[in-house]
Amino acid sequence: MAEEERILEVTPDFDGKRIDQCLTASFSDCSRSFLQKLLKDGKVSINGKTQKASSKVAAGDAVLVLLPEPEELNVEPENIPLDILYEDDDLLVVNKPKGMVVHPAAGHSSGTLVNAVLYHCRGNLSGINGVLRPGIVHRIDMDTTGALVICKSDFAHQSLAEQLSVHSITRKYRAIVHGNLKEDEGTVRGAIGRHPTDRKKMAINERNGKPAVTHYRVLERFGNYTYIECQLETGRTHQIRVHMASIGHPLLGDAVYGPKKCPVKNLQGQTLHAMVLGFIHPRTGAYMEFEAPLPEYFSNLLLQFRKNV
Repeated sequence: MAEEERILEVTPDFDGKRIDQCLTASFSDCSRSFLQKLLKDGKVSINGKTQKASSKVAAGDAVLVLLPEPEELNVEPENIPLDILYEDDDLLVVNKPKGMVVHPAAGHSSGTLVNAVLYHCRGNLSGINGVLRPGIVHRIDMDTTGALVICKSDFAHQSLAEQLSVHSITRKYRAIVHGNLKEDEGTVRGAIGRHPTDRKKMAINERNGKPAVTHYRVLERFGNYTYIECQLETGRTHQIRVHMASIGHPLLGDAVYGPKKCPVKNLQGQTLHAMVLGFIHPRTGAYMEFEAPLPEYFSNLLLQFRKNV
């Protein structure tokens, strides 16, 4: 089986630390156990000498990692109901429910949005992102609900990808955050990159992150919580979650970037909904905008907070 060579230069942040810690923080697409196995199998070396997990690294070291060629998952079509907001020969816009993963990954090989659209579209999806992500041009987190566009052709995919790259797509989210925002509206700017020590998290990272801008405005105030609209100027992983947490107002229900214990009983995951999605249709050239209604759990939360004000 072919192996992929990756070379990692050790940054000053990891000078004197164990090599397994350095690898875990740097290889966000690999699990800790997978990296431990690579070390055990002699697939990690410095200056041609294989390393153990307890080996220490120094700033400036060039670490060579040999990664085995990944095995493709067998993604099967599944008859999963879809909440369709729009569909034509080029595109499919769906309202993704809470708890659904967008594409297959470790631990989520079935029940994903990709499994559902493969069945619905009978396999007629763009192939640009490979067999694991057919038709997927952008994504939202498992516990984020709302509007998502699926591309049925490479032609549509290329057009939407270009619009995403120049930040011309309209993306407005609704969220409930902890605390009472001082201003009625504002903008959060801060480059987002992988967290330096926790590979499952993103963070404000001006050195290695990508520029990110989130605009927000207050819709309602509930004392301990604020209902807001966020409009993305860029689309980084966990952008709204990281940005709002960075100004002291993490999303309600977000155990990754906010309080570990949620104050609202039975709430699963962050209160974040992709409400408005707008773009230029690849074939007609007309601007189209779609609105995904708030999910029931979100609406019920707002009703509950309004009663308590």
